[in-house]
Amino acid sequence: MSSSTLICSAWNTSCAGQPADMSLVELSTLGDHLAHCGALRGPFDSFVAGAGLLQALVANHVVTVALLITLVVGAVSLVV
Repeated sequence: MSSSTLICSAWNTSCAGQPADMSLVELSTLGDHLAHCGALRGPFDSFVAGAGLLQALVANHVVTVALLITLVVGAVSLVV
């Protein structure tokens, strides 16, 4: 069983009439939060992200991929 830590956020989502600049405390807390979330990611998340990138690449080049598959199948059928 893993124990989760409760991280209190110290940044606001609105400027409430103030300048919309980020303070150093907010920036530090956000960096800590992102480091914590990044540490929770495992190899499966990397695999899923890679699969998503491959899917996007193939989806953008459907005709090219179809042509390459056809050429490979044709070349294999000629050899065999």
